[in-house]
Amino acid sequence: MSRNIYIDNMPQEKALQLFLDELHACGWFDRTAEYVPVRETLHRITAEPIIARRSSPHYVASAMDGVAVRSVMTVGATEGNPVNIMAGDYLEVDTGDYVPKEYDAVIMIEDINFFPDHIQIIKAAVPWQHIRSIGEDMVEGDMILPSLRAIGPYELAALITAGVDSVPVIKKPLVAIIPTGTELVDSAQIQMAPGDIVESNSYMLMGLASLWGANCLRHDIVIDDREMIRQAVLNVKEQADLIVICSGSSAGREDYTASIVKELGKIIVHGVAVRPGKPAILGIIDQKPVIGVPGYPISAGLIFNLFAKPIFYRKTCVPVPDDATMTGTISKKLPSPMGVDEYVNVNVASINDKMIAYPLNRGAGLSSILVKSDGTVHIERGQEGLEAGSGCSISLYHTGRDIQNSLITLGSHDMSIDFLIDILYRDYGIRLVSTNVGSMGGIMALRRKETHFAGIHLLDEKGGYNVSYLQKYLPDENYLLVNLVKRHQGLVVFPGNPLNIKGIKDLVRSEVRYINRQKGAGTRILLDHLLKKEGISPTAINGYNREEYTHLAVAAAVKNDACDTGLAIFASAKAMGLDFIPVDVERYDLCILTDIIPEQQLEGLLKVIRSDEFKERVNRFGGYETDLTGQIIHRQDG
Repeated sequence: MSRNIYIDNMPQEKALQLFLDELHACGWFDRTAEYVPVRETLHRITAEPIIARRSSPHYVASAMDGVAVRSVMTVGATEGNPVNIMAGDYLEVDTGDYVPKEYDAVIMIEDINFFPDHIQIIKAAVPWQHIRSIGEDMVEGDMILPSLRAIGPYELAALITAGVDSVPVIKKPLVAIIPTGTELVDSAQIQMAPGDIVESNSYMLMGLASLWGANCLRHDIVIDDREMIRQAVLNVKEQADLIVICSGSSAGREDYTASIVKELGKIIVHGVAVRPGKPAILGIIDQKPVIGVPGYPISAGLIFNLFAKPIFYRKTCVPVPDDATMTGTISKKLPSPMGVDEYVNVNVASINDKMIAYPLNRGAGLSSILVKSDGTVHIERGQEGLEAGSGCSISLYHTGRDIQNSLITLGSHDMSIDFLIDILYRDYGIRLVSTNVGSMGGIMALRRKETHFAGIHLLDEKGGYNVSYLQKYLPDENYLLVNLVKRHQGLVVFPGNPLNIKGIKDLVRSEVRYINRQKGAGTRILLDHLLKKEGISPTAINGYNREEYTHLAVAAAVKNDACDTGLAIFASAKAMGLDFIPVDVERYDLCILTDIIPEQQLEGLLKVIRSDEFKERVNRFGGYETDLTGQIIHRQDG
């Protein structure tokens, strides 16, 4: 079978409009109702007017605690001239009690004096005072709710009061999601064969669809076989209102989605000018929409948001909710192709009352980015990108309150930061956002006042840590240098150390594949210091220029046989079940800019660092020493 390698580059707004027009033409948006028991209708949308089946109240009821009387018997009653009514001529009632027809008024208990055989009225009653008439709240036959009304808690209570037992509501669309790919597995086993990929996109898309008011059906994983994928579509198309085919939307040799949609129905769009997510497919089969999403998680999520979300809301007759947005500035230059709408995930924090957006990795295959992200910045088609410091609009995933109560740390990676993140939020409600840019990257961020604090572990020529670098690069800033931990650095190797690596000198062996940290990382500076001490040239190391950005990434590369060793902290080796060859113990400090961190947040941060719980969790993990933890190593006040 020949491949169709042509993919359009259609603007997203045009693609969406074409999709909407086709769905309107085939009647997909026609209103469909289903009857649901009234107690299950919360947050549903009424499909037609709802009529009261009984009046409320359905009897004449007292509106007060007091006595029911015939008003004529109270004429002339005042405090100075009270009227006595004998037992048998009145009825004691509480609020909501039935008032028999022989009485036409209720007198509040405050206006009555009680005696054994009579009551004394000190204020005359007027006919029907403090009496609720039948249907005062609602009358049988009244319209309780109009069509297309959202049923909230108050509406639900009114429907139950009105005797409604089932409600015609807009039917939720059923989305069928078909994950495809020979490499995909459902297994949650920790150990996986090389090339296996856990299928998770379908669960992400089902979660989004549920938030938008749809029901979901997940098909079993289908391998990259055209006939099997075609059959899966046929299996779900009768019951589904929308079909989503996960991956296979591009034009590779095993990308069958476009040809299947074309065979069974009609392709409206193949290829949208967005990044990430260009090879998206929009089509129709049997008068039902079909969306082919790319396989990378960020691409899949973006395409689903752009094209499934608006049709779900229109199908259920609910306006698409506006995204929460805020205005901020971008922390670094973001180039972008002019011909596409690009969506970049960002973290956001407030520094000196200015919202700063920190771009995250733009790799479309990194599902963790979606978890870490606070929102997206949209670089519109026709722009060449954003310059550092320029204004931007941020569509938020989190509330503005969360953003306002955030701290940002840009600097060297350490696993103990995760403990800070956990305890700070749990005990103080402070949200800590951490981005790994290396120790030097952290110092430069401090210099630009783009971070509240930075983790650094920079060794100088005299064997000291951090202070000399801060004096050089932050001569005029006010800061605290606080020790977080001392940590053990060493060579991470596969269990059993099959290559018998004993130290830095073994890195020059031709069979040893090394993986390095990025330029500016304290670990790389340590390596260079050790190489210089041993008289070893970096060019003699196989993999010196191959870089990762975290200790865990180095350890993961060793574990998965992408390399044989790398310099990292003991904690990363332990986390991956690897062996560890100690090389050095270094001081890992936090440099905190005291002028820009709010006092309350600084106090909370220091309390957590000095807490017994933080130290205990760090020590339990292993590879750390906490004898200096929380101590101020250096202070600079202007």
